[in-house]
This record gives sequence, structure tokens and C-alpha cells, in this order.
Amino acid sequence: MRVDLLTREYPPHVYGGAGVHVTELAKVLRSRVDELRIHAFDGPREDAGEVLGYSDLPELAHANPALRTLGVDIAIAADTVGADLVHSHTWYANFAGHLSSLMNDIPHVVTAHSLEPLRPWKAEQLGGGYRVSSFVERSAYEAAAGIVAVSHGMREDILRAYPAVDPDRVHVIHNGIDLTQWHIPTTDAEKEHQVKVLEHWGVDPDRPSVIFVGRITRQKGLPYFLRAARRLPEEVQVILCAGAPDTPQIAAEVEGLVAELRNSRNGVVLISEMLPRADLIALLDAATVFITPSIYEPLGIVNLEAMAVGLPVVGTATGGIPDVIVDGETGYLVPIKQLHDGTGTPLEPEQFESDMADRLIEVLSSPEKAHQMGQAGLRHARDYFSWDAIGDKTVALYQKRVHLSLIHI
Repeated sequence: MRVDLLTREYPPHVYGGAGVHVTELAKVLRSRVDELRIHAFDGPREDAGEVLGYSDLPELAHANPALRTLGVDIAIAADTVGADLVHSHTWYANFAGHLSSLMNDIPHVVTAHSLEPLRPWKAEQLGGGYRVSSFVERSAYEAAAGIVAVSHGMREDILRAYPAVDPDRVHVIHNGIDLTQWHIPTTDAEKEHQVKVLEHWGVDPDRPSVIFVGRITRQKGLPYFLRAARRLPEEVQVILCAGAPDTPQIAAEVEGLVAELRNSRNGVVLISEMLPRADLIALLDAATVFITPSIYEPLGIVNLEAMAVGLPVVGTATGGIPDVIVDGETGYLVPIKQLHDGTGTPLEPEQFESDMADRLIEVLSSPEKAHQMGQAGLRHARDYFSWDAIGDKTVALYQKRVHLSLIHI
């Protein structure tokens, strides 16, 4: 069986959780299918091999980003001839998968990393292109042979957003974590590197700290955490690995809140650049607790990465986050009352921020409890989120969908 993975992100161009997911999925699929091809945006790769990279069409250089995306999708679809199944990730590649299915009469599997109806703030970013991306996603999902939801919360969101989708075609297969890549520094070289990283960014390993890792988007909820951080004890450092803002508006809001926080306390570290894994691990290992203040999160690979390094995680009880955090055991869930209009806006933002601060303080106040929770999280990540298990489940879905497509010929 030849499987073609279609993705917006693939190394060396990885910006978020979906790119990490596809990268790791490809690793486990190589030994499980006869042939694997990967079609990705951001141009040709130097070491191409099985990876076909596509640049924006020059004729669309000045078009809306959504239209430029469709141009790449058409080019990708032209190159999937001969595949037995295509598997697309995010709306950026969904249209390529949908066209490939129509042109070649093969099954199209979609993995839902996010849903356009639940991200209406993207209209700020794309304008009319948001209506295009929404159309593409709906068309692909309603026609897909199979849909992978990365959490039970995401499965519910899919069926609520797209009621025309047959529930039997929506399967929960979690994101995973490679524990050989994500682990605390153990060798002398790793420990020396950690010291250099902490010194470079001005992080004091002897002080307690809360760390956030994520893009600056509405869904990540960073402004709520920055306001909650005002309530933390003065000795607590706030480490923000936060960049790639979606819009100038959210960038300005975060910059203002960070400046305000710095005026009232020291130890506020803002890192806007994309860090190498070794540098991020160094910062995670030096932290006391990881925070995920998202108001929309299908699962959150960053939660698994933090758990793999032995950090307790405090996260919002929304989307797929409850699939990852065992409340009171591997961290804490922060309750939230929110709108279900697609924005996820908290109905009681001050209460949400207060509850977030309280749970962070609960962890920060007891280093022993933080350590116990972190170790429990590490065991949970190892036992339930291995990529080998995810690879087996994914291939089983492929085989089922290819078999069903042959029956219907």
C-alpha cells in the first residue's frame, strides 16, 4: 500500500503541533506501509528523497493567502497519482487530499488538528480567505473516507461543527510523544548545554518558575495567563516561549501585558524565536510547572512534551486537554465556562484567571508535590501516548478504508 501524507508543515519548516505530529507519524509509518510519500509546503527540500516540497505559485504571489494555499494544493494533487490512500493534515492540505480522492478514486483520510468553525478570529488574519478555508475544510470532512480526531473532545467538536459527517467515520487516535527525543538532560554535555541556555536567557534555576510554550494566537489564551500571573508569588519566574503572532492586534495585546507584568515583578522572560529542541528541554527541565491556558485545544502536543520532561501541567478543562491531564495526579485542570459560538471566549474571565492562578500556586507551593505530579505525568505519557501504538492504529484505519473502497468499486 502506498500512502501519501499531505501537510502544510514538514522539517525543516515546522511551526506548531500539527507539524510535529506529521513528522513523528511519518517515522512510524515508514516500516508499516509499502511506500510512503510526503507532500509539503514551503518549497523543495535539499535532501528530497520521499519528500516533495512545493512553493507558492508565482502567478498568485499577490493573492490572498488562502488562494495561494489552493494553488499549492492543486500542484500536490497532480502528484498523488498512484497512491492507494492520501492522508491530509489541517485545512491547508485538505483541498489537496479532497482533489486527489476525486481525481484518483482513492480514500482520503483527514486528521483534525483544529477546526475552522472554532477559530473565527482567523477572519482578522485572512479576511475573505477565512470563508475559503472554512469551505475547504467542510468539503473535505464531509467527503472524507475517514477522519482522525486527536482527542475525544475533538471528536465531539467535529460532529457538532459538521453534523453531516457520519459518526462511524470519526476515529479517536491521540497525538504521541517520542520519549527518546524528549527527556531531561542526563549526560555531561546536555547538562553543560542547559547551563548555557539558562544563562543566555537569564533564567535562575534556583527560583520556582512557570513556563508557557506556544504561538501567540487567540486560541492559546496567553493573555489570560499573563493576567493570572499577577497573582503569583513574587519569587516565581514567568518564562514565555511565545512567538509567531497571528495578527498585529494579538501581538500588541501580549506585548502590553508582558510590559505591565515586568513593571510589577522581575524574572519575566520572553523568548519569541523558535527554539531548538535541546534548548526548549533545558528550559522545561528548569521549570516547576507548565501552563496551558488555551481556550481551544484539540489535544496539545506541548503538554506531552512537558510531561515527558517530568513537569506537572496545569491546563484548561477544554477540548482535548482532559484527555492528557489526570486532574490532581499529573497536574490540574482549570474549570472554564465559555461560549460555544466558535470563539471559546470565557464567560467569567476573572474567575478563570483566578482559578488558574490558584492551581499554579497549589503546585508551586510544594516542590515535593510538583515532583510527584511530574513523575506521574511522565509515566502517563509513556503508557498512553507512544508513537508505535499510534502508528498501528493509523495503519489499521488505512487498511479498513482501502478495503472498503475496493468493495464499493
